[in-house]
Amino acid sequence: NIAPWEIYISESQERMLLTVPEHNLDRVIEIFRSEDVEATSIGRLTGDKVLRIYYRGHIVAEIDIPFLFSPPVAKRHARIVKPKLNEPHLEKPSDLTGDLLRILSSPNVASKESIVRTYDHEVKGNTVLKPFCGKNNGPSDAAVLKPLDDSWRGIVISCGLNPRYGKIDAYWMAASAIDEAIRNNVAVGGRRISLLDNFVWGNPEKPDRLGSLVKACMACYRFAKGFGTPFISGKDSLYNESPLGPVAPTLLITAIGIVPDTRRIVSMDLKEPGNLLYIVGQTYNELGGSEYYRLKGYLGRNVPKVRLREAKRNMRVIRRAIDRGLVRACHDISEGGLAVAAAEMSIAGGLGLEIWLKHVPYAAPIRREDYIMFSESNSRFLAEVPESSREEFETIAKGVRYALIGRVRKDELFIIYGLNDEPAITTDINELCNAWKRTFPWG
Repeated sequence: NIAPWEIYISESQERMLLTVPEHNLDRVIEIFRSEDVEATSIGRLTGDKVLRIYYRGHIVAEIDIPFLFSPPVAKRHARIVKPKLNEPHLEKPSDLTGDLLRILSSPNVASKESIVRTYDHEVKGNTVLKPFCGKNNGPSDAAVLKPLDDSWRGIVISCGLNPRYGKIDAYWMAASAIDEAIRNNVAVGGRRISLLDNFVWGNPEKPDRLGSLVKACMACYRFAKGFGTPFISGKDSLYNESPLGPVAPTLLITAIGIVPDTRRIVSMDLKEPGNLLYIVGQTYNELGGSEYYRLKGYLGRNVPKVRLREAKRNMRVIRRAIDRGLVRACHDISEGGLAVAAAEMSIAGGLGLEIWLKHVPYAAPIRREDYIMFSESNSRFLAEVPESSREEFETIAKGVRYALIGRVRKDELFIIYGLNDEPAITTDINELCNAWKRTFPWG
């Protein structure tokens, strides 16, 4: 019961249109049938610059090609609207351990294993780094594929996304998504990165919606060019509105890179007791849209920014250290901030960890333990480095903000020492793991 016009403009997925010389048509169809793929000849090129569409022997459309491809250009009006937001004035928390566990259980942070396991990520057995890694299936920063049997080169696929930032500023939401996708790629050893975009937006015919879309596109241009990571594809989904209003401006960025040798990639799970934990990148008072503010019932205003020069330098340090074999584990810092990233590394590796907040490079005025732990500033990494590689790693890291902030423990305790050297968070891997996995249970 599908009408001809519905057939013609349908956007059903997984379809391709090919132009084939007539003398090759039978052979092409034969090849498709041999793979049990349906292929049909549906038309021919006429050369008369007229598009004719037939349905059951009748012409249902006849359109001049010049007319079809020279439509009137719509004129839209964009208006940039700054939301009236404030930074909350939070009392200093009394239970940071509880806050960390609650953030780990947040739907945005919690393990998605029950969802991911319903999809095949083992096609042809070429997945070198899978969506989960380590003893307890921690969250990988990226997936790595080895597509060729006769080469160790690999393809790195990673993503970046945070819709809550879009409620504050679509420009920095887009910039943050780009930065996150790229740093996830870099965290496993990726380089020569290209980007794909996926916009989910409200009605662009409304000036405020279009204004935020324009801001996001400006960020895409600036940061794709600045990082040297071209957009090679993408798609959009507009007009997402309901009587309750539009969706939050959302941009998913996918980054595709390569690794020269899949045997040298780095995963995020902690590897060995006694190894050192470094942070690369500076922490700012940027909790707007963060998981910590969400936990406290606020949105905030200080959305994370992307400082292009600083970001590129940090990524260059991580890539060089990985290439020299100095890094045993690496994890980007994103949703939930430093405390969550460290907890995820500990969960994945099944190893305890101790961290000293007083050594974390942070910009004044941020002298609050909860802000340092849960700030979601961009362009930051955690790197596990053996004691024997300490000097060489620190030599590479000169010129960026970095610090030795922790050490992998022999037991399963997870301890973060506050600015006064007193434990601010004390828990263990079992408690962390239960908090992270209970929201979407699996198995």
